[in-house]
Amino acid sequence: MLHELRVADLGIIEELAVIFGPGLTVITGETGAGKTLVVEALELLGGARSDPSLVRAGASEARVEGRFETAGGGEMVLARVIPRDGRSRAYIDGRLATAAELADAATELIDLHGQHAHRTLLGPAAQRAALDAFAGKRALEPLTMYRAARAEIREVDRALDKLGGDPKARAREIALLEYQVGEIDAALITDDEEDRSLDFEESLLGDAVSTREALAAAYAEVEGAAVDAVGRAAAALGGRIAATELEQRLLAVQAELTELARDLRDTGEQVVDDPERLETIRLRRKVLLDLRRKYGDTIDDVRTYRDESAARLARLHSYDERVEQLLAARAQAERRAARAASSLHEARVMAAVDLAPQLNDRLVRLAMPSARFEVQVHPTGPSDDGADDVIFMLAANMGEHLQPLQRVASGGELSRTMLALRTALSERDETARAAVLVFDEVDAGIGGEAGGAVGRELATLADDAQVLCVTHLAQVAACADAQIVVSKTERDGRTSAAAELVLDEARVGELSRMLAGVGESTHAQEHARELLAGAQTFTGGTR
Repeated sequence: MLHELRVADLGIIEELAVIFGPGLTVITGETGAGKTLVVEALELLGGARSDPSLVRAGASEARVEGRFETAGGGEMVLARVIPRDGRSRAYIDGRLATAAELADAATELIDLHGQHAHRTLLGPAAQRAALDAFAGKRALEPLTMYRAARAEIREVDRALDKLGGDPKARAREIALLEYQVGEIDAALITDDEEDRSLDFEESLLGDAVSTREALAAAYAEVEGAAVDAVGRAAAALGGRIAATELEQRLLAVQAELTELARDLRDTGEQVVDDPERLETIRLRRKVLLDLRRKYGDTIDDVRTYRDESAARLARLHSYDERVEQLLAARAQAERRAARAASSLHEARVMAAVDLAPQLNDRLVRLAMPSARFEVQVHPTGPSDDGADDVIFMLAANMGEHLQPLQRVASGGELSRTMLALRTALSERDETARAAVLVFDEVDAGIGGEAGGAVGRELATLADDAQVLCVTHLAQVAACADAQIVVSKTERDGRTSAAAELVLDEARVGELSRMLAGVGESTHAQEHARELLAGAQTFTGGTR
C-alpha cells in the first residue's frame, strides 16, 4: 500500500505531497493540471527510464519519494532523483541502488496500468501470460517443469556440440592431441624448476677451465701471503697487554683465512670440465624450450596443458559412450517436456473455460451487455512458454462474430476488457491484491452509464487492494473512497501544480466541474450529489 508520495521539481510540479489511504482513490483535475505527472512519478519509482526534460525549468534535479507498506507489515521508502545533467539515481530505504534494483523492489508494490499499457493485452505472449496467471498453480507448475526440461535439452545440445559431431574433425583432433600428449610425456618432466637448475649448471660447465684457474689463484693468495701476513702481524703484538684484544682479532682472522683457503681448494677440485654433460644439458634445455614455446610460458603451464589435453582425449575416445548417455538424457528431458506441455495445455484449456464466463459477467456490469468474450487455446510449435497459442476473442455487439481482441475492440471496449481481466486476475492472485493498482485514464473512450460501471468495478477491485485511478469521468470519481484534485496556479510568472484532498461540498464542486465544466452549476451540483448518493448505495455507505 502507498501511504505517501512526495514530488519535487517534476514538470510543472514545484513541490507536492499526497497522503493516500486504502480503497479507491481517484485523481482528478483539468486537462494539463498535472494529473499524469503523478502517474509518471510512480512510474519513475517503478524503475522507468528517466528523462531530463521532466526536470522543472530552473531546477537542477527532480526528486520523487514514495513511502509504502509492504506485504509483511513493514515500511519501505523508494526514491528517484533525475538530474538535468548526468544519470539518474535510485534509493531504497536511503541506500543507493540501481534502477534495476528499484524496479525489483517496486514489482511487489506497484502495478501500473497507464493510458496505453492495456495495449499489451493485444500481444499473444501477454494473453498467454494472463491466462496462466488466472490458472495459477495448475498452469504455473507444469510451465516451470516444462521450462526446466527445455533448459536441460539445451544443455545436452551444448554438450553434444562440444564433443564434436564430425567424425573426420574428431579423428583429426584425436591425432593432434595424441601427438601433443606424447611429445610432452616423452620429455619425462618431473620438476617444474628443472629449466632453472639446468641453466645454473650450464653456466658452470660452460666456463669450467677458467673457473678452476680462478679458484686456484685465489687459493694460492689466501693460503700463502694472506695467512702468513696476518700471522706475522699477530706475532708482532704478542705479549703486549695494551694490544691483547687486537692480537686476538688477528688470530681469529688467520683462522678464518685458513678455512677460506680450504673451501677455495675443495671447490676448485669439484669443478670438472665435462663436455658431454654440457652437451646433454644444452639438448635438454632445447627440448624444454620447445615445449614452452608450444604449450605454455612455464614448465608448470606445459604440464597443465598436457593434463587438460589428456582429459579431452579421453572424452573423445569415449565419444560413442558419451553420445549415447547424452542422447538418453535428452530423450528423458524431451519426454518430461512433452508431459509438462500436455499438462500445461490442459490447464490452459480449463482456465479458458473458467475465465470466459467471469469476463462476460464483468463486461455486462461494465455496460457491454451484448459482448461475448472467449479464450481460444490452439496447440502450436514448442517455445519456452509451452506449445500453445492463446487468443482472446471478443464480439463487442449483438450479432457480431468473435474476432481476435485487437481487431474488434475500440479504445473504450479495450479499456473495459482490460479492467475486467485485471479484476478477475486480482481475485485469483493473492500477490496482485497486495500491489498498489494504478490506472491512468482506464475510462478513456467511454462515458455515461459505461463510466459508472467502470467506477463500480474499480470500487469492487478496491475491496481487496489499494487502487489509484486518474480519471476525467465524474461517474468514476463518485465511486471513490477519496478524491484528490490536482490543480495549477500561476505565481510570479511561473506555473505550479498542487494536490488537495476534497471533501463534502468541495468534492461536489469538483464533480460538478467534471460534469458541466464549471463548479457552480446548480444542475451539475445536483447531478454530482446524485452520483455520490448512488455510489453510497452501491458500496453500502462506505464511500
